Amino acid sequence: MFSLHEPPLFTRLRDARRVLVAGAGGGFDVYAGLPLALALRAAGKEVALANLSFVDLYGLDQDVWLDPDVAEIGPGTEARGDYFPERTLARWLELHGLPPTVYAFNRAGVQPLRAAYRALVARLGGVDAIVLVDGGTDILMTGDEAGLGTPEEDMASLAAVYGMPEIEHRLVCCLGFGVDAYHGVNHSLVLENLAALDRDGAYLGAFSLPRDSREGALYLDAVAHAQASTPSHPSIVNGSVAAAVRGDFGDVRFTERTSGSRLFVNPLMAVYFTVDAVGLAERNRYLPRLEQTVLTRQISTIIEEFRDTLPRQRPPRVFPH
Repeated sequence: MFSLHEPPLFTRLRDARRVLVAGAGGGFDVYAGLPLALALRAAGKEVALANLSFVDLYGLDQDVWLDPDVAEIGPGTEARGDYFPERTLARWLELHGLPPTVYAFNRAGVQPLRAAYRALVARLGGVDAIVLVDGGTDILMTGDEAGLGTPEEDMASLAAVYGMPEIEHRLVCCLGFGVDAYHGVNHSLVLENLAALDRDGAYLGAFSLPRDSREGALYLDAVAHAQASTPSHPSIVNGSVAAAVRGDFGDVRFTERTSGSRLFVNPLMAVYFTVDAVGLAERNRYLPRLEQTVLTRQISTIIEEFRDTLPRQRPPRVFPH
């Protein structure tokens, strides 16, 4: 039974002792999970951080690998270039006296990614919960919408975790409502999907990330650190969320990467939307077709083929107010 005084996400995780918080969509998605990890750690839980990585991990030293598709990244892990979100976060964690390890998954299809998750869970001594975190909301798309955003990595993560029934709690959190508009996501359809999940009993509500909370302040610090550490490729998603957490509004500029675009930073970007991963997976119309994939490009092909079979797509809808 849920109660108004506690977000349902934390009710679900109340009895969990060990939790894996994992960025689902690659890039800096793990940063969107950092406030959750900090809150769960403050509640006395063991929390590990992981991320689907866009880095060429195969150039890493052999001693960091736990499995062919998951590596243990620390502050001193050597790699080419400054773009390495997992290492950047590990360095920030070390600066703040927190366990400085972030696990990195290779971009892969469902079968190897699930094997990598299981290898990591075994390394951690088992977990009671996996919380997938999406920077944005395109993981909530079911497949028949006019625009899906960038679904390949999100769907690989969702399908991989959906096929792990041995994990008691499998949850999804989205932070950054509105940022996927640049990739064609219509957010009226996001809300329609959330309503459908609510009817199924799979919507776990929403809550904001307060600027004046410990988690909010540390998140802002981590995003600023990442922007300074990765000047050539700062995160647009987390930069937008951080601006929203600070109370900025409208066309806020924090990187040259957004030049030529008009942003709409607003308080909804600082809100977590949370759902049950199993319920979300079972509403997705093409996820079963991804089960035997090995490569990310196979996921792209299957999604395109599925969309070619649709008699129609759900058209974008404008907000009525």
